[in-house]
Amino acid sequence: MLYYALVFLVVALIAGVLGFGGIAGASASIAQVLFFIFLVLFVVSLVMRFMRRV
Repeated sequence: MLYYALVFLVVALIAGVLGFGGIAGASASIAQVLFFIFLVLFVVSLVMRFMRRV
């Protein structure tokens, strides 16, 4: 998941440099959503791991 967020971020940066504003904005939005989904799943995984040890 984090890999795809980084891929979309790179696509957004390249599209922004080349002047494709719409594609850059869309890619940046997708990267942001994927990153937040990754963070939520990571925190849930940590909580489940700590709950299992107790």
